[in-house]
Amino acid sequence: MSHPSSASGLYRRVWHWHFYAGLICLPFIFLLALTGAAYLFHQQIDDVIYARLLLRDADTRPALAPTQLIAAALRAEPGDAKAITLPDDDTHSVQVDITQAGGKVRQVFVDPSSGKVLGAIDESARVMTFVKHLHSLTVLGNGGRMVIETVAGWIIVLMLTGAYLWWPRGRRHGVISIRPGATGRNWWRDLHAVTGAFGGIVILFLALTGMPWTAVWGQQVNRWLSEHDLGAPNGMWRNLPRSTIPASALGDLPWTLQQQPLPASDDPHAEHHGHGGHHGPAAPAGIARISADQAVGTLAAAGLRQGYRLVLPQDAQAVYSAIRTPRQLAGRRVIHLDQYSGKVQMDLGADRIGAIGRVTEWGVSVHQGGEYGWINQMVMLLGCVALMLLCVSGFMVWWKRRPTGRFAPPHCRQGDRLALGAIVIAVAIGVVFPLLGASMLLAALLTARRRPSH
Repeated sequence: MSHPSSASGLYRRVWHWHFYAGLICLPFIFLLALTGAAYLFHQQIDDVIYARLLLRDADTRPALAPTQLIAAALRAEPGDAKAITLPDDDTHSVQVDITQAGGKVRQVFVDPSSGKVLGAIDESARVMTFVKHLHSLTVLGNGGRMVIETVAGWIIVLMLTGAYLWWPRGRRHGVISIRPGATGRNWWRDLHAVTGAFGGIVILFLALTGMPWTAVWGQQVNRWLSEHDLGAPNGMWRNLPRSTIPASALGDLPWTLQQQPLPASDDPHAEHHGHGGHHGPAAPAGIARISADQAVGTLAAAGLRQGYRLVLPQDAQAVYSAIRTPRQLAGRRVIHLDQYSGKVQMDLGADRIGAIGRVTEWGVSVHQGGEYGWINQMVMLLGCVALMLLCVSGFMVWWKRRPTGRFAPPHCRQGDRLALGAIVIAVAIGVVFPLLGASMLLAALLTARRRPSH
């Protein structure tokens, strides 16, 4: 049985860590919540901002062939066709991605029934693309992703330490409601506690399901799942040639496939002649490549008829890759076709991913607000709003208690120690999330240098 003094000492230590973690990470946490809230509605926002490019009047006429749509886009924006995105309804245009000088990618939007070019925009200039990169801090390169991974880990720590600090311990007010008549710092403190109480589970879920995208933890877990047939199974590669092209070259992919190598097209011998009807970089001289029209026909025969992005082969070994990533996990599918024979080399749907991989993908889908429709979006939005409110209220609690001109962190007293259980939990979390563990160790070393108050 612990003594009251040791319990209060543990409380002060937890408060100490909660304070530092919250205040130092606050700008990044607020940015994550704000950009995440916006990206939950990226499709709706895109349709508003780029209505003249993305939307068209419903047309009952059949769509033109993909090669005709690609040719129309290339006439408007010369370059090398990289991909074509076929919409899953009659109200959206076809998007053709074209690589131009310097590696710039132009997105050209074409009416699929008339072939009329509706306009074009740089891929990097789209608002929601910028929001997405800001959310993951990829605007700062791989270092930014590592910062986000660390911050996401500290959100987990903040939720756990916040739950300990919130625990009623005989209190009735300021736990699930703001105390009547509370003002000033007390009002902000109660708001902080109540917001955490009601939003904590969703926030913790968002932090945990955001980890798969991270630079260290996400990549290592992805690799481990694949090696143990719990993600994209290794058996899919049996008797298949492998390309040196990374999966990242295809753009957005289901999470379990993001580190998988791509299959390679079988390099035919010189006796294969003919015209490939392609619009990307040329196949080797005298070798026929199937056209985008033929690829789309093969995909339709495999049950993939609309609502997917077809990445065109960019060199002699590359494949046609059809990527369907609807908001619901069950509809996701990736098919790779040999660019010469048109043979289906790999067909991966959600049902062919290992058990843990499916659970992870489900978490990613819910995180993005897509798995259960608008209800899913609203719950995740409330989590983002709660997180922003925690940032604001936490800052105000500190601001109103600090002496003028001083940082004023909570003091620890001589003899205050973390309980063994708390240390074990901290070590376990640090082992599971290495970047978080390293930052926790650094924080412990820095705070240990401060002299405890008596």
